[in-house]
Amino acid sequence: MTPIQFVSQLSTLRFTHAFNPYSDRCLVHDLDDAPARRSQLLIQMLEMAERMEVDSIWVGRDLGFRGGRRTGLALTDDVHFHDHLTRWGINQARPTVGQPVSEKTATIIWEMLERIPAPIFLWNVFPLHPHEPDTPFTNRAHNAKERRAGTDILHQLIRLVRPKKLIAVGNDAEMVLGKISGGLDVVKVRHPSYGGQAAFLSQVRMLYGVEERFLL
Repeated sequence: MTPIQFVSQLSTLRFTHAFNPYSDRCLVHDLDDAPARRSQLLIQMLEMAERMEVDSIWVGRDLGFRGGRRTGLALTDDVHFHDHLTRWGINQARPTVGQPVSEKTATIIWEMLERIPAPIFLWNVFPLHPHEPDTPFTNRAHNAKERRAGTDILHQLIRLVRPKKLIAVGNDAEMVLGKISGGLDVVKVRHPSYGGQAAFLSQVRMLYGVEERFLL
């Protein structure tokens, strides 16, 4: 499977009460061509990842309405959009309008990523944004049907990117990666949300040998 084929398949995913940033356009926050921009950006990142030795794929749970729904990038909000692109040598304007929006999980994730030079690909168990009925700017956990579709996509991503290891950010990711790792090491770290920030930071620092920052 090529990056173009991967993103094409991803863009066809349809679920009730789930926003697909690679085919759906938010009438409130998106540019007119936002789905095409997000799709092309993901293709470029996949093409870059194919050419290099990727350290790991960090896998979260779902896209959030303040993060991946807007950027099309897992664990990445508007504020860290260009930081993400810079890691892959890509330059593109963000697909949303207005002031950049921040997301707490993305902020914590990028607090560590900005200190880790290794090539790391970011993804989610369910690669779309699941939301509550009739309230698109909310987050909900994906259901069993959505997880099955996301697991298939994630399995294809692993074969495409060929990382050295897999980092499960939270329990949902660990459960899925344990079934499709194909012999790759799966390392679980605490998800930074719901009180897990300190544990996540500590575990990632140990995993990548990042020194702790101290305030003077």
